[in-house]
Amino acid sequence: MRPMALSLPQNPALEAGYNLVVCILASGSKGNAIYVSDSRTSILVDAGLSGVAIERRFRQRGLRPENLDAIIVSHEHADHIQGVGVLSRRYNLPVYMNPKTTCAAESGLGDIKELVNFECGATFHINTLSIHPFSISHDATDPAGFTISQNGSKMAIATDLGIVTSMVKSHLKECHLLIVEANHDPQMLFDGPYPWPTKQRISSRVGHLSNEDSCHLLREVQHDKLQHVVLAHLSETNNTPQKAFAQACKAINVNHVQLHVARQNECGDLIYVR
Repeated sequence: MRPMALSLPQNPALEAGYNLVVCILASGSKGNAIYVSDSRTSILVDAGLSGVAIERRFRQRGLRPENLDAIIVSHEHADHIQGVGVLSRRYNLPVYMNPKTTCAAESGLGDIKELVNFECGATFHINTLSIHPFSISHDATDPAGFTISQNGSKMAIATDLGIVTSMVKSHLKECHLLIVEANHDPQMLFDGPYPWPTKQRISSRVGHLSNEDSCHLLREVQHDKLQHVVLAHLSETNNTPQKAFAQACKAINVNHVQLHVARQNECGDLIYVR
């Protein structure tokens, strides 16, 4: 799909006949941000770039940050919260985090007009969107993945996790769109320039999923309703889009499922979920 012009309708999901519209604004260790909308409610999951950079990527896809209703934060690492405070203040947006993440992220956010706490395992709603946060294994205080549902359509975000637990797999089943981590190629990580302690952290149970881990996960959770898979949080040093894509192709039928690879320095296309 070619980049949309700036004349894109304000409610692309409604006018196109889709339940959810998703755009990966950025994905990787230098910053993460995911836009989700059902045309009535629009949210940003993480804001790990500067406010200016996120606004620029919104404009690239004809989207308007002033139409956002909220920001949801998965965990306190800088590549997920850098722009949260700025965007919250600039557009008067509430910020949703769990209590432990709130404490850990406080110094990096500045003043926020409205902070809303959620608990992992407890569904909450932002207008028309139903969000269910679930616990994941990562070296943060209380990191969360999310499923987001609207009118029968369901998507899941599961990045920044070192292992895939049974609970994570249970939440990723029956989704129409999956955003899953494919961080590194194990051999590239082993042979690469990172110090040994960093390599151990990345490959640990609180680090990041490899291409192979992502492939195993997709084999277990794919089903007939799955429409899109996005491979996310790729390492620019220890992976390539080609390697991640080829590994994922072993797990899913690309004739029936659209496979996307999210990039760090490029805004993704709009993905429409029926």
